[in-house]
Amino acid sequence: MKHRRPALAALAAALVLTGCSGSGTGSPEKGLDDPAKKDIAMRLVSSAENSTLDWKAQYGYIEDIGDGRGYTAGIIGFCSGTGDMLKVVERYTADRQGNALEDFLPALRAVNGSDSHEGLGDAFTAAWAKAAADPAFRSAQDSERDGSYFGPAVRRAEADGLSALGQFIYYDAYVMHGQADTEGTVGFRTIRAQAVAEARPPSEGGDEEAYLNAFLDARVAAIREEPSHSDTSRVETAQRVFVREGKLQLETPLVWKVYGESFRIDGS
Repeated sequence: MKHRRPALAALAAALVLTGCSGSGTGSPEKGLDDPAKKDIAMRLVSSAENSTLDWKAQYGYIEDIGDGRGYTAGIIGFCSGTGDMLKVVERYTADRQGNALEDFLPALRAVNGSDSHEGLGDAFTAAWAKAAADPAFRSAQDSERDGSYFGPAVRRAEADGLSALGQFIYYDAYVMHGQADTEGTVGFRTIRAQAVAEARPPSEGGDEEAYLNAFLDARVAAIREEPSHSDTSRVETAQRVFVREGKLQLETPLVWKVYGESFRIDGS
């Protein structure tokens, strides 16, 4: 399960990165399975998770941010306390036996479900950071992201008839909240159920912008229920802005703020 990471040291007042997809980011029928739009989604998530648009530089990131989930690490904040960090290391070990993280698998299994560092500590964080130079480790993170978060979110959004923006909104909710409810956390499925109770998704003849606003309303409520979260700017000054501007295909330029920092993605 994922969560937002507190903003890191302040960057420049505005970050400008060049998009890959030209003015308007491509054809209307394209969703996040389009590589250029998927990259935009990765950068949008990274602005909240890592305070930077350079998501590809985050494979080696690792720290305990004090949210009760142990270590947070990698491109979307895999956590030692929620099981997905364990899955990343298991994937990596299946591809690269004898890697430096393999010895920590028993400890990762033991701390799953807690914020404990027992058996991990500095040796583990150093090994994680060093492993980021290995393409197999980066691939393991990509695979866990796609298999547990990106893929399920996009498929659910497509079934609900949502555009690229809606698919991103679902994906970001998966990253922050996880799929299912846990103790103290409202998951994606409950957020979606609350949204559907308020507005019909496009697959049922509803207006997409109205439905996305209902989903974001439910998500804001979920964020406020978590003891470690209170800042809703990830929704209110980012995703809600894109809905209000009608950027249903994630058309560039995209300009937003999250946790007090300003970001921008321009087309090429």
